[in-house]
Amino acid sequence: QVHVVESGGGSVQPGGSLGLSCAASGDIDNTMCMGWFRQAPGQEREGVAIIYAGTWFATYGDSVKGRFTVTLDNAKMRAYLNMTSLKPEDTGIYTCAARSGGVCWPFLPPRYNYWGQGTQVTVSS
Repeated sequence: QVHVVESGGGSVQPGGSLGLSCAASGDIDNTMCMGWFRQAPGQEREGVAIIYAGTWFATYGDSVKGRFTVTLDNAKMRAYLNMTSLKPEDTGIYTCAARSGGVCWPFLPPRYNYWGQGTQVTVSS
């Protein structure tokens, strides 16, 4: 069993930056995949960023490429999402997700079985 706890988020003006973190504990190892999904009101959940603990290879959703960066501290099994140049359309609930056993992709919600509590990110002037 894996327990996931996330922190961060909040409100920022367009063009600003925010950070999220996500810590996994329990039955963890370097086959973990950790990342974030987000969901805006009335929209489907979409993948934001995912990183594989074994190689640190990461991928991003098309809408955040070049603006968001995900990193991972393997010793703490804590992932970080640095969000820059934020836009109003980045507003939503960001939820950390994890799975063990590698095979991180495709990055789709049904393939992830450990979830954080979610945190609100609001980008507004």
